[in-house]
Amino acid sequence: MSVSVTVRVPAKVNVQLSVGGVRADGFHDLANVFLAVGLYDEVTVTPSDTLRVTCAGPDAAQVPLDRTNLAARAAEALAARYGRDANVHLHIAKDIPVAGGMAGGSADGAGALLACDALWGTGASRGELLYICAELGSDVPFSLVGGAALGTGRGERLTVLDVGGAFHWVFAMAARGLSTPAVFREFDRLGAGRDIPEPVASADLIDALAKGDPDALAATVSNDLQAAALSLFPELAATLAAGRAAGALTALVSGSGPTTAFLVPDAGSAERVARALRDSGTCRTVRTAPAPAPGATVLGD
Repeated sequence: MSVSVTVRVPAKVNVQLSVGGVRADGFHDLANVFLAVGLYDEVTVTPSDTLRVTCAGPDAAQVPLDRTNLAARAAEALAARYGRDANVHLHIAKDIPVAGGMAGGSADGAGALLACDALWGTGASRGELLYICAELGSDVPFSLVGGAALGTGRGERLTVLDVGGAFHWVFAMAARGLSTPAVFREFDRLGAGRDIPEPVASADLIDALAKGDPDALAATVSNDLQAAALSLFPELAATLAAGRAAGALTALVSGSGPTTAFLVPDAGSAERVARALRDSGTCRTVRTAPAPAPGATVLGD
């Protein structure tokens, strides 16, 4: 029987996404406060005679199964670094929303990287794994780390943050996806001709996370991409309004969207807000999840 390794990896919500002007390389400097939430993909790697990707779960049909998939790219990157073939079967058990601004693809990349490292016994250091993650994409390092962190640069340079308690979230998935590059282009279009300040993390928000205070966190969350996401997908405004009306402490677009995120006081409130959002007819599906969640984790047999 073939040996296999399974890694569980979390989704994320951006509780602050402060975006600077476009850089010469086309990226934007960010102050990006990530919070990992308890919605997970699982990536299982098994030796194979060639590299292949399969996927099952909600919206699995939208996941690319070729070498553009970040899980495949992660396996190839680690294999190239250690001079071996990336001959593995990568199976993704999908539960993170696809194209939803919750870093599901990035999670799969981090999960595949850690799983291949364990399967092959490469002994890569944490620093090496984070370096490969950053090469794969701006959100991939956080998927490896989990918990809460401030991402600077284009989001790939992480400073781990303290979280002093549990936060409860409701996520509403939209009827269609949004392209992250398109949202950034719209951000640039909307900001054309005005000075874009350097992105800076909110000290009050970091303090709210450290204290585990949902009311203080609700008062400090922000997303500079929200206006651009709403410009491209105006129907999201109705979803945000429905969640606020149902008693959410705050509502915001998660990352580049189109998933909308609602911070609530406790687990009971999460169920009530989720029910109201389902009944509102403004979204496709609704999920609840606690935070923080651990980063990519090898599961036992």
